[in-house]
Amino acid sequence: MAKTPSPPSVLEPQCPSRLVLDRIADKWTALVIQILARGTMRYAELQRAIGGISQKMLTQTLRSLERDGLVQRKVHPVVPPKVEYSLTRLGRTLIEPLHALCRWSEKHLAELQANRARAKQAKGEGLQSALSSAHF
Repeated sequence: MAKTPSPPSVLEPQCPSRLVLDRIADKWTALVIQILARGTMRYAELQRAIGGISQKMLTQTLRSLERDGLVQRKVHPVVPPKVEYSLTRLGRTLIEPLHALCRWSEKHLAELQANRARAKQAKGEGLQSALSSAHF
C-alpha cells in the first residue's frame, strides 16, 4: 500500500511551501501587489508609486513575481519599447490578505514603536547598570 503524501505545511522544514511564504511575505512583494491592485502599470510608474525601492530590487521582485505566475509582463512592439505589468488571476488572490497585513502594520505602528523604544531603553539601562558596577 503506497503512502499518501502529507498536505503541504509551512511548519515542515523541507516543505516547498516555505519558498512561497518567503516570496509573499517579502515587503517589496506586498507593496508591488498593493500598487498593481490599482491596475496595469509601467515600470517607472511602479517605481514612483513605491517610495524607496531601488531599480535593482524592483526588477528582482517583478521577475520573481512573474516567474511565480503572480504578475504578467506585457511588452508592446513599439519604439521605444513599452512594458506593462499587471496582476494575474493568481496574483489578484493576494490582494485581500496582503491589504489586511498592510493595514494591520499601519494600525499598530504606534504600539510597535512604543514597544521598541521601551525595549531599547531597558537594554540601555541594563548596560548602564553593568558598566557602573564593573571594576576597571
